[in-house]
Amino acid sequence: MRIALLTEGGYPYPSGDGWVWCDRLVRGLADQELDVYARTRAAGRPPHRLPLPRQVRRVAELPLDGPPPAGPGPRGRAARRRFRDAYRELAGALADAGNGTPHPDADRGSAAESTTAGSATGSGAGGAVLRDPVKDRFADGLYALADLAREYGGLGAAPLGQSAMRALEDACRAPGAARPVAAPRPRDLLAAAEFLERALRPLSAPWYGADALGGADLCHAASGGPAALPGVLAARWCGTPLLVTEYAVRLREHYLRGDGGRPAPAVRALSGAFHRLLAGEVYRHAGALTAGNAHVRRWQEHCGADRARITTVHPGMNAAALTAVGEASEAAAPDPDDTTLVWVGRIGPAKDLVALLHAFAEIRGALPAARLRIIADGPADPGYLAQCRALAAQLFPDEAADTVTAGESPVAFEEVGSPYVPTPADAYAAGGVVVLSSAVEGFPGTLVEAMFCGRPTVSTDVGAVREVIGGTGLVVPARNPHALAEACGALLRDPVRRSLLGAAARARALELFTVERNIAAFRALYLDLVAHRPARPAAVPFAHPAEAHVPGHWTAPAPTGPGWAASAAGTAAVTTAAITATDPGTPAPAALPTAPAALPTAPAVLPAAPVPTASARPLPAPTAPAPAYRRPVGLGGVGTVGGFGVVGGTGARGVVGGVRPDAR
Repeated sequence: MRIALLTEGGYPYPSGDGWVWCDRLVRGLADQELDVYARTRAAGRPPHRLPLPRQVRRVAELPLDGPPPAGPGPRGRAARRRFRDAYRELAGALADAGNGTPHPDADRGSAAESTTAGSATGSGAGGAVLRDPVKDRFADGLYALADLAREYGGLGAAPLGQSAMRALEDACRAPGAARPVAAPRPRDLLAAAEFLERALRPLSAPWYGADALGGADLCHAASGGPAALPGVLAARWCGTPLLVTEYAVRLREHYLRGDGGRPAPAVRALSGAFHRLLAGEVYRHAGALTAGNAHVRRWQEHCGADRARITTVHPGMNAAALTAVGEASEAAAPDPDDTTLVWVGRIGPAKDLVALLHAFAEIRGALPAARLRIIADGPADPGYLAQCRALAAQLFPDEAADTVTAGESPVAFEEVGSPYVPTPADAYAAGGVVVLSSAVEGFPGTLVEAMFCGRPTVSTDVGAVREVIGGTGLVVPARNPHALAEACGALLRDPVRRSLLGAAARARALELFTVERNIAAFRALYLDLVAHRPARPAAVPFAHPAEAHVPGHWTAPAPTGPGWAASAAGTAAVTTAAITATDPGTPAPAALPTAPAALPTAPAVLPAAPVPTASARPLPAPTAPAPAYRRPVGLGGVGTVGGFGVVGGTGARGVVGGVRPDAR
């Protein structure tokens, strides 16, 4: 099976959020052929790729940043007008996306859509599917731009041109546009145009031929949004099935972080509308969807995905490195003196370490021997880390047991890779209870690792925490230090309960979150998609000319006149060239007699006329027009060149398919 893996900002480089599970999936599919199509970011990207296994046949990259792809783009007045109209449709949909509320039954269900495709509105009765006009405009504009890019070998810098800027400004200032985009500033328009140009770069990628996505058995997008756009086009043009996997919703990430920096309200509204409409279009074309957890599944259904096509596939984690800690935890007896809390993760505002420090202050009041180890695993926010250190120094000054020992704080800030915590397994083994205090969370990978290590957990009820933990840990409300302190204190005071919860957590993790289970689930989805794909038509030799494989608009405009006129013009050119080659001193005829406006239809096949060669005798100069005919001629365009009968401009001796001028 040939699988095309579509990624964005990560794999095959060790960066981003999804490269770890992509690398595990690729290495687990040793018996398949994989092609990687990656949208990469040059800024902040590691200099070297990951070592790729032998089943990866090719890696194609498309830059996310930098200048637009090279290429002339649409050429000619008609092509530029098509681009302007398509871009206006797309920009109009983005500007109007914030107005109105779509019908709750709109765009629900692929089966119903296939029976009512092409209708923009519906009543909703009798099972009819209602189409959102804004989504229709977005789809029309997007696919018109895609067809234009395919015809001309890319869009080039056209999305940053003057016509695109005018179309975007007109859409924002049009009556009925959403309020945040109603009065854009010039710099807002420039920023929005740059965002759209980067988001639409997959339209210009040379990935849709029979040797690329068109020849793959299926496309697997590692995330939704722009990363899945090549798969949507491959499904539309080539019929390649599309599988979309999301462990973090791109639209949710946009709402939380934006697209970098602090964009203006108009830019944020336009980019948010693009992500929202593109998510719905991706879900509509996907043959199957996988969600990493129920939290992501709810987001997909909210964005218009068909519930029947969504399958929950938990991310697989490598349990081999954590097995030793888990087995030792199960074999050891409960330790009543272990009163250490451990927090592991990336330090940032979303982790709400401030609430954890306040909760630990309450725990210290009940258990003076308690300790808290905050271990950073990954890059930390320097400003937030400094704030947490200052708060810990204020709440917990250095304490000493007596007058001869050095004072120390009960709170320690460490990081994975230090001499005391060389590996993540050592971090989880450093305490008796693992704490998660996040205010915002997607899939809690640190909790799964703690479960593999056989550690009981106390977590806040955010994201997919409740789904991951099940009944093997304690869950408390977010941003509630008192509830967090109560749960942690209850486990620290009960070692037997800690041991039982840790064993149950490890059994649950081994059942649901291993790499082997993850790969087996994707194999089943691959086979199901390929089995339902229609058979490809048999290849016909020489069915397409060689020029058809050259990107760009290579064909000449079709002739506007009848077919016999075009053939006559081409044959006259050949005749003039032949006469000149025979005798360079002999002037070519100025013009041939014009064919009548309407003549009987010519035969389908004419006998080939001999072409004069250089050894033939020189032709005399043109003479007077030929005499009138006594009977009708079967072919039009009969004249004379130097006394020789000419049909359709053919300068051969005699008449081809007609009569001689001197016939009686």
